Amino acid sequence: MARMHSGGKGRSGSSRPFVESPPEWSETDKKTIEELILRYAGEGRSTSEIGIILRDQHAIPDVKLAMGERISSILSRNEMTPQYPEDMMNLMRQAQRIIDHLEAGNRKDIHNRRQLELTESRLRRLAKYYKESGRISSDWTYKRDQLRLMVE
Repeated sequence: MARMHSGGKGRSGSSRPFVESPPEWSETDKKTIEELILRYAGEGRSTSEIGIILRDQHAIPDVKLAMGERISSILSRNEMTPQYPEDMMNLMRQAQRIIDHLEAGNRKDIHNRRQLELTESRLRRLAKYYKESGRISSDWTYKRDQLRLMVE
């Protein structure tokens, strides 16, 4: 599949090896792993940050192999899902950074103005998907002036 807003031809790079069980040196106690996930989620960490912390500090290379389910499904089972999905929140933060840059005396920065348009386009497209799948409310709309309230 081609890139959305660039001339790239698609995705390249290595893929993860096919593995059905976690390595024997890793932590596999499901109760301990779930407690760690819930503790870090309670601190306000995102799912990707939780996965990185578990990998680097607790010797859990892959939560899905150890638990049989993803971090996001563990959080949704315990009713700790964030208001907005992580990828949507990252796009909103990126748009807010560009808006701040343009308002901080860089109004003629046409490259970043175009990048803001592309980011907002991605955000609207992703919001449409999440509305259809029921992850966000169906009456949610993107408003540039209310973006700071949603991000903070």
